[in-house]
Amino acid sequence: MQARRAADKAASGGDRVVATNRRARHDYDILDTLECGVVLSGSEVKSLREGRAQIAEAYARVDGGELWLFQCHIPPWAFAHGVGAHDPDRKRKLLIHKHELERWHHRATTQQLTLIPLSFYFRDGRAKVELGLAKGRRLHDRREAIKARDAERDIARTVRSREKFG
Repeated sequence: MQARRAADKAASGGDRVVATNRRARHDYDILDTLECGVVLSGSEVKSLREGRAQIAEAYARVDGGELWLFQCHIPPWAFAHGVGAHDPDRKRKLLIHKHELERWHHRATTQQLTLIPLSFYFRDGRAKVELGLAKGRRLHDRREAIKARDAERDIARTVRSREKFG
């Protein structure tokens, strides 16, 4: 039985993404990333394993010497009633080393940067959040990023066609 579970786990690749913040890379320039653990209740973990989480509007902030995740919506698990149910929009504590917390807090406050979650996933059975240290883009910056991406795509397309047809 354990051998089959280990084989299934190895076949799945170990990481299973639950939610991604696709707008983050469009609205922000991501300067650095960090993997954090999350303190969750039992019904939250069950709901996450079903793939139900929304992090599009979420952000992280240092509050009282600890890192917290705000506005992350994890809906209640369908079978949790009464005592087992949780508040879907509560703030959640993120787990990182103290020296990383101090470094990221210093960078965020001095350079006016934002901590935003990029993805929510399971690694080795534990819920993790990938945080990004981000600087907001203005409208003209977004347009320039789209133009640069389109130009790279066109260049790659022409290179492939020249290689193919000589």
